[in-house]
Amino acid sequence: MTYSFLSHLECTACGRTHDADQLHGLCPDCGKVLYARYDLERAGAVLTKDALRGRRADMWRYHEVMPVRDPAHVVSLGEGFTPMLDAPHLASRYGLKSVTLKDEGLNPTGSFKARGLCAAVSRARELGVRAVSMPTAGNAGSALAAYAARAGIEAYIVMPQDTPEINKVECVITGAHTYAIDGLINDAGRVLRELAPQRGWFDMSTLKEPYRVEGKKTMGYEIAEAVDWTFPDVIIYPAGGGTGLVGIWKAVAELAELGWIGRHRPRMIAVQAAGCAPVVRAYEQGQDHAEPFPDPHTLASGLRVPVAVGDYLMLRTVRESGGTALAVTDDEILAAMRELASSEGVFTAPEAAATVAALPKLRDRGVIGSQDRVLLLLTGAGMKYFEYVKTNLPNVETLRPAKSTA
Repeated sequence: MTYSFLSHLECTACGRTHDADQLHGLCPDCGKVLYARYDLERAGAVLTKDALRGRRADMWRYHEVMPVRDPAHVVSLGEGFTPMLDAPHLASRYGLKSVTLKDEGLNPTGSFKARGLCAAVSRARELGVRAVSMPTAGNAGSALAAYAARAGIEAYIVMPQDTPEINKVECVITGAHTYAIDGLINDAGRVLRELAPQRGWFDMSTLKEPYRVEGKKTMGYEIAEAVDWTFPDVIIYPAGGGTGLVGIWKAVAELAELGWIGRHRPRMIAVQAAGCAPVVRAYEQGQDHAEPFPDPHTLASGLRVPVAVGDYLMLRTVRESGGTALAVTDDEILAAMRELASSEGVFTAPEAAATVAALPKLRDRGVIGSQDRVLLLLTGAGMKYFEYVKTNLPNVETLRPAKSTA
């Protein structure tokens, strides 16, 4: 039985194809992002809706359209198949037909990054990679460290000094070679671009290899499967590097080719932080690429990405889907974290809370209407950002027992 129907790699810019069984980063012809492509006609004969019944409840249930050929190379910690939760209080407050939360904070290592790094590390191991590297703002590094440890691969991770402490601890305790620098994630990337080729480390940066997006696209498969092979009207996504945003849109295209969904498509909405919104600015200016954002700053470390290699893919996704891009402030993000936790019981990450903060803006602008079914992609767990939010919360009150009068 064929485990994967991976056929080739295709450049998302120049369209040239490449051998999927050779190790690739970016397109060797034009330096842009490569996508994994599958023989979906053959895959569809095996991967049917009925075939999914009784399969493992993680992202590898869709293994025919995943890039690992030999299941022995799948390095899994139980990633994927995260819950879809109704949010009736948010729906009522913003006058929407329905609001649904997909809680990716319940993944291994506490974020959606587990999906991408699981797929990327699994395929890297299958292709013989023994050492990987990555710049990170936090959760991606945690995920790479965990999956590399499980795969028996060396990991070299560089992060800004102000990365959340829990991410640093996660990387160190899982055995990754972990370094901090004064600067931003793009500065960390610059350091690794110099070191990695000299030392034989394979670059696992966002969209600089073809397989992280394959793990992220499984969110799209899961969303469709959860609602009987359709999609909500709107998917709101916090976009830093944007792998998940473009991955879901890739899943939509694959599901359409498989014939599993009808003509309806979700409008994809990218949310960024006001202090670092290169894609929003490019969208508003009608540009196809985003210029580096000056003086990037936001408490949502995963959104502090001043320049992204997949900028053109994010912009393409938003426009093709009929969506939009907008920015929210840090104050709005913090307020949204409290709102979501106090109304729906979900303590989410600042990046994820940006999707909640976007709701009133989208309603006010008429981008979403009362009959829209809206899905918020909650990309990580709030508990990993404790030091970021504790100073913005009221102190715990002291309760003293009443003195006895006996």
